[in-house]
Amino acid sequence: MNTGVLLESGTNELEILEFRVGNNFYGINVAKIREILPYQAPTPVPNAHPCIEGIFMPRDTIITVINLAKCLNIPDLKDQTTDMNVITNFNKLNVAFHVHGVVGIHRISWEDINKPDETINSIATGIIKFEEKLIIVLDFEKIISDISPETGLKVSDINHLGVRNRNEAPILIAEDSPLLSKLIEECLSKAGYTNVILTGNGLEAWNKLQEFKNNNRIETSVKCIITDIEMPQMDGHHFTKLVKTDQDMKYIPIIIFSSLINDEMKRKGDSVGADAQITKPEIGSLVEILDKFILQ
Repeated sequence: MNTGVLLESGTNELEILEFRVGNNFYGINVAKIREILPYQAPTPVPNAHPCIEGIFMPRDTIITVINLAKCLNIPDLKDQTTDMNVITNFNKLNVAFHVHGVVGIHRISWEDINKPDETINSIATGIIKFEEKLIIVLDFEKIISDISPETGLKVSDINHLGVRNRNEAPILIAEDSPLLSKLIEECLSKAGYTNVILTGNGLEAWNKLQEFKNNNRIETSVKCIITDIEMPQMDGHHFTKLVKTDQDMKYIPIIIFSSLINDEMKRKGDSVGADAQITKPEIGSLVEILDKFILQ
């Protein structure tokens, strides 16, 4: 199955792989997928987390296999004829997710992905209505960080920066995960950046910029922008493209802070005008880039 990412940049589109766990349908951004292989029983790892089935080694790379049914508290009915390993790469990790079947790949707009409410936003980043059924786009970063917390934001990196002066430069953040948004805000506050404007996706961030622009306050209201890539309604690449093609905003530095930073996604970020791109766990690197744009 072809899992190549879209060639276009800034179109606010993505490809979603639809798969099945139990009788439910879920989705994952194709940009996170390395390959899809028929399921094979992995080698168990002693004392591993209950959601970890074990490890296997395709193409000379050791990969951890996560049982997605256990993560989602769904009965695990293994069927060797349909079960698959969806091998992913994000946050600089290679991880396989054991699913019960692969349905297909759909090309859709981020505008068609609904933002989940507070009752399910701990497991989902978006909801898609497709052919009269609902597909839940899972928060795979959170699934992995719940299993292995050290894979999340490297908050300890902030402590290594030492004593820092307070800085009131306004920083606009577009991040759809409430947990990550709060963590980023706390980390920036520890680093001295206390004037943070939080928005839940690219569309909310763009509307906030339009509000500042209409009130003739854009130059004083935002000194730097930090944006995720994967967000419902408007993704980070499209948001970046809108800012960088606006004559009144294009000077604002934009940092893409995402789990999806790889060679292909870096090219897409460069093509829409991103000033810097950092892999999401590296919060210390994010602060260093902020210092470069704001303090120098």
